[in-house]
Amino acid sequence: MNASGFISRKLKFQGKIAVATTAIASFVIIISVAVSSGFRKELRNGIASISGDIRLTSPDLNYVNESSPVRSDALYIPSIDSLEGVASIVPAVYRAGIVKTDENIHGVLFKGVPDGGDSLSASIPQRLSAILGVNAGDDLTAYFIGEKVKARKFHIKSVYEDVLGSDDKLLIITGLSDMQRLNGWSPDEVSAIEIRLEDKYRDPVLLREMTQEVGARVLFNTPEDEDTVVASSALNMYPEIFSWIELIDFNVYFVLILMILVAGVNMISSLLIMLFRNISAIGTLKSVGMTDRSIAAVFLKVASSAVIRGMVIGNVVALLFCLVQGTTHLISLNPENYFVSFVPVHIDIVLVLVADIISYLAMMLFLLLPCLFVSGVDPAKTVRAQ
Repeated sequence: MNASGFISRKLKFQGKIAVATTAIASFVIIISVAVSSGFRKELRNGIASISGDIRLTSPDLNYVNESSPVRSDALYIPSIDSLEGVASIVPAVYRAGIVKTDENIHGVLFKGVPDGGDSLSASIPQRLSAILGVNAGDDLTAYFIGEKVKARKFHIKSVYEDVLGSDDKLLIITGLSDMQRLNGWSPDEVSAIEIRLEDKYRDPVLLREMTQEVGARVLFNTPEDEDTVVASSALNMYPEIFSWIELIDFNVYFVLILMILVAGVNMISSLLIMLFRNISAIGTLKSVGMTDRSIAAVFLKVASSAVIRGMVIGNVVALLFCLVQGTTHLISLNPENYFVSFVPVHIDIVLVLVADIISYLAMMLFLLLPCLFVSGVDPAKTVRAQ
């Protein structure tokens, strides 16, 4: 029988406050990881739904007009579609416009997509709905400025929650064919070709590599007599959002370190108290030939069980909180500052396990410090004192 394991089962860890602190620290760490992952997933999905992860457009910087179409049936499309990591390729037509009601007027950006709905139907963002005072089922008149002013009356089929939106960047989704007719384009002419990637390829490093690969395939498969297109990644289109995501990730690292330090200090204090209370037992074990390492292992096993107990409690409570927040969006946010209207949470099992393993290993390293006390115990003094 393992002597260290047998003795450790006979000892009881008295540091309830340390266990509670570990539970709280674990709760905060898991929540931080879940919120960071939630923001990352929500914002990247929002970007992909608005403009794609990679966008192919005319070299003309102002592609939101009626004079810079690209072909949706270009020779490079099959090559890009076969690229690993590409989830879908969506042609889109963009056109700036002005929408007007009896009392309000506002500048917007129209986006025509293949699944935009019935002819002259539109989905508008919540912000625009609030600004203009219109809802699903209402009609909305739009004006498009070009060589001549064109007017269209759209029927609002739905109101969607606009991630990444702001009052000066309002996007109305409508049918692709409606916008092509408005621009006087053929069915194979569009403003942009949007490439949406699988989630794991939306990491900044992989996104850059995918953009370069897409650009290379476009260049290789474009005949010399055809106009070329430019590949732009979401990193170029929304640099401030990716910088903000990196800031959130940095905050998670800070929280992880801080919580481990707080829990570690409390565990060290509790283990020292336990060692002082059992100083005579340490002396007795030394007198019968048990090594310092074996004695330290006894108390580390006791402390380890307390750390695991606290982490399990913290994990369970954190996962329950994430389940409630993910289904009810109980905690809301100001989208002007946070891009979304609620605190997004996403449980990435791998990240949770990594956070737990790092936390556990770090706290066990901290607990090696008080175990140095064992080597300073003189069995002759402690046994005689009994």
